[in-house]
Amino acid sequence: MKKEDERDLKEKANEIRKDTLEMCIKAKTGHVTSSMSCAEILTVLYPGKILNYDSKNPNWDERDRFILSKGQASPILYATLSNVGFFPKYWLDKFCCSDGKFGVHLQCDVPGVEFTTGSLGHGLALSAGVALNAKIDNKKYKTFVLLGDAECYEGSIWESAMFIGHHNLNNLVSIIDRNGYGVLCKTENAVKLDPIDEKFKAFGWDTKTINGHSIKEVYEILNDFKQKKRSKPLAIIANTTKGEGIKCMQEAKYHGLAPTGNLIDIARKDLDEYSRSK
Repeated sequence: MKKEDERDLKEKANEIRKDTLEMCIKAKTGHVTSSMSCAEILTVLYPGKILNYDSKNPNWDERDRFILSKGQASPILYATLSNVGFFPKYWLDKFCCSDGKFGVHLQCDVPGVEFTTGSLGHGLALSAGVALNAKIDNKKYKTFVLLGDAECYEGSIWESAMFIGHHNLNNLVSIIDRNGYGVLCKTENAVKLDPIDEKFKAFGWDTKTINGHSIKEVYEILNDFKQKKRSKPLAIIANTTKGEGIKCMQEAKYHGLAPTGNLIDIARKDLDEYSRSK
């Protein structure tokens, strides 16, 4: 990709991070750290135009399907969808309000959202059905699903991986947000997940490991998936940092929390400094 396009998308990712942080500060809730780790991935998919979509016609039949399986990261998807015109930005001000459009877990009545998610382990199965339907109906759209790494503790993930490999759903890509944390601690201190790539390979997938905060790496692998016909489904292990951009919130204890009190100013400062450095 061109250097200027990479620079523009880096700036866009940090703009979306800031919108997400402010939305959660105002609501006094929201999974901030889980959102920050996937900012570049969502930026490449939407502003980076990897996905085919029409923000003025969210149910366009030929759209690519994106499923956020780690549905607690709903704040950053809401911010991203607003950024590309699915709905006005002022809607974000009512996040988690009784008269608002959005809840903590992702809701399918939001323009641009395919499925309600947040009960972990379901998104890959949903994506399998969507991708299989495209095959049966001879449709050209691709299916993209974003998983959390700790979500991969769920048995339904591996049932779905086996099904997808068996049916060779080569029109599907699964991106694993490998930020290394679950709710309570580092994933490898709970139940070891590595080697995730070998697990997917065993079920008949191609795999690729990338830096999930590199716009260039994320764009190149997703664009390659989009442009070339593959012989197998693809699993991308995107190594990320939970709370990327906000140094003061990169510990497990901040999972599911928005900053409050003095932490608000520290979080804003961290994100401002991070944005200037990129």
